[in-house]
Amino acid sequence: MIRAILTGASLTALLAGCSYSNKDPVYTAFHREAGALADTGHFGNATMNNHVAMTSTAHHTYNLAQRFASEVMTTVNFAFNSAQLDAGAQDTLREQAHFIKQFPEVRFKVYGHADKVGSEAYNKRLGMARARAVVDFLVGQGISRSRLEAVVSFGETQPIIVTEGRERRNRRTVTEVSGFVEDHPMVLDGKYAQVVYREYVRSATARTTLSGLTGAFGAGGGGGDE
Repeated sequence: MIRAILTGASLTALLAGCSYSNKDPVYTAFHREAGALADTGHFGNATMNNHVAMTSTAHHTYNLAQRFASEVMTTVNFAFNSAQLDAGAQDTLREQAHFIKQFPEVRFKVYGHADKVGSEAYNKRLGMARARAVVDFLVGQGISRSRLEAVVSFGETQPIIVTEGRERRNRRTVTEVSGFVEDHPMVLDGKYAQVVYREYVRSATARTTLSGLTGAFGAGGGGGDE
């Protein structure tokens, strides 16, 4: 009994001697939400990023722009001091129009450029004239003007070939995917991926097979080159 009493008294004295001063931190109360120490401020970012990737148009616009650039010539070139479309430019723009027709939900921009011969102000006007010429041609191919835009010309400020002289490769327009038509039913449903990965109409055409020719020529064949 005496040993128990002494032990209790010693424990009381020990706790009293170890009491915290006013300068020591107090841990008797926890004033933050449970899990606050484990959360470094990034909780939920993965879910947010996934949501943005699935619903934002930026990711799908980029993917479609990559597809457009890989399947179609996006650039046409011009003669010196001219906004006239030559035969080669028109052929390229017909290919662009064919692609654009497959994607009625998508908008495009055309940027105009010039070489460095002449004043900067004049070349900006010339670049814009070239962009407008491209837009007019695409409209003539059956593309709605509401989906095409000739934007502010870059003039001579973004040359492909850095030179002060004449350079045909710098006298160009570039057509790019710029976004989606906001009021299109497909866009309203958020089916951007279906737009990006849609196949051309011509890819749905059934391929001719040899078996289909049997009835026309007979089982024994015959005819043609010997």
